[in-house]
Amino acid sequence: MTARTKRTRLYAAGVVAASVSLVLTGCSSKSEGSGAPNASATVNEVKADPKLAALVPDDVKAAGKLVVGADASYAPDEFKDDSGKVIGMDVDLATAIATKLGLKAEVQDSGFTAIIPGIQSNKFQLGMSSFTDNKEREQIVDMVTYFNSGSAIAVKKGNPEKIDPKDLCGKKVAVQTGTTQADEIKDTRNPECAKAGKPGIQNDGDKFDLQTDVTNAVVSGRDQAMMADSQVVDYAIKQSGGQLEKVGETYGVAPYGVALAKGSKLTPAIQGAVQSLIDDGTYKQILTKWGVEAGAIDKSTVNGAVS
Repeated sequence: MTARTKRTRLYAAGVVAASVSLVLTGCSSKSEGSGAPNASATVNEVKADPKLAALVPDDVKAAGKLVVGADASYAPDEFKDDSGKVIGMDVDLATAIATKLGLKAEVQDSGFTAIIPGIQSNKFQLGMSSFTDNKEREQIVDMVTYFNSGSAIAVKKGNPEKIDPKDLCGKKVAVQTGTTQADEIKDTRNPECAKAGKPGIQNDGDKFDLQTDVTNAVVSGRDQAMMADSQVVDYAIKQSGGQLEKVGETYGVAPYGVALAKGSKLTPAIQGAVQSLIDDGTYKQILTKWGVEAGAIDKSTVNGAVS
């Protein structure tokens, strides 16, 4: 599976998320309530660590940068602000990782399903786009864990369709293409529906390339529910101006991983940089800035998939 196989993305009052704004409905772009992001929050100044920088392969040192692929439609993890700049939790973490290694981060917007092929073709050194670390993915790339996220389901406020999160058989459910949630429908939920003699989730899910379109499909009434990573669902609810609500509990919690080429000599440096950011407190500050501190981990591992 992929979350966003799996994939998953958050802010502060006054920060306009152009890629997440629900323009069809005139929703507010301000976050409210506990855990709301604060893009102006203070984060420690990150400095290069000579010991970690020494782990960087010579060709990457010579280039002076890490080219990072990210699908900028997944707030609060990676998305575009009003000026078109890619921002978010993953962007700040990528920048901090690069700085620890004496490098610059160059974050490039990419379609989600094109990121891993881009790593394999050397277009990107890293993929930081809410990738869940799982056994399937570890067969083709290395994954350095840096966050925990689960899946969640949102519906229109008041749940007018009476959606049962444990039984979506026969329903119209929006998901992003290539995510864990899309795989969950195809590989788990619909086979269970068939076994129970019920119609499956229609079309194996109503799939969209952008998470923003997934959210809009529910707000507009095209679909009855949406499935995404838990913090992305939480963010979409905050941004919807009271038009969406979560049903059921977060489930299937698993680690996110920084994706690198399989066997990359850069992997130990990335893992070391992530752990250093965790240890010095910068990591927690970044997560708090984007309102996702609930997903913090204490130890970064290489290929730490739980399933």
